Amino acid sequence: MQPMFTIHAGEYLVGSYIEERFKKCNVWVPSKDTGIDLLVTNSKNSKAVSIQAKFSKDYTVTHMAAVFQGQIKAWGWWTLTGDKIRRSPADLWVFVMQSFKQKSLEFIAIPPKVLLQRLGKIHGRKGLYQTYLWVTESKKCWETRGLRKQDLALIANGCYSNRDRDFSTYLNKWTILKKKLT
Repeated sequence: MQPMFTIHAGEYLVGSYIEERFKKCNVWVPSKDTGIDLLVTNSKNSKAVSIQAKFSKDYTVTHMAAVFQGQIKAWGWWTLTGDKIRRSPADLWVFVMQSFKQKSLEFIAIPPKVLLQRLGKIHGRKGLYQTYLWVTESKKCWETRGLRKQDLALIANGCYSNRDRDFSTYLNKWTILKKKLT
């Protein structure tokens, strides 16, 4: 087998985080591109969870208004194809943001079916989604693409409410991974 690719930053960050936090799990990198970036198994290799990893640089330092910088920990931006999400063989899509200011990692681990439903409710059914995820200092995660400045200010101040845009349930929560591997 010859190496045909290198591991991407998001794949590395997700894999190393899982290895560090879940000592009894094994992390595997597939030898060909199948839409799965990582395979995580229990210690006996009898149960598995497949992961699609998506990395974004942190836009808080370069693109965020100064008024929000104290309240927002990380901001990631992804371009996603609806059809790829729909046909994804992965159990989880994991969005990774590395906060430059905080020097921390933020993960949003969400099943692709749920992700597509949420994006459809927020932006309508599309072929292509531009999505922004903000992580606040108060440990909330919001999809912010297309929001007015007033709504962004509410998010920054911890006063915003919208069930479809609230991704906090999936922020740094690995319950789906744990359930499937036990």
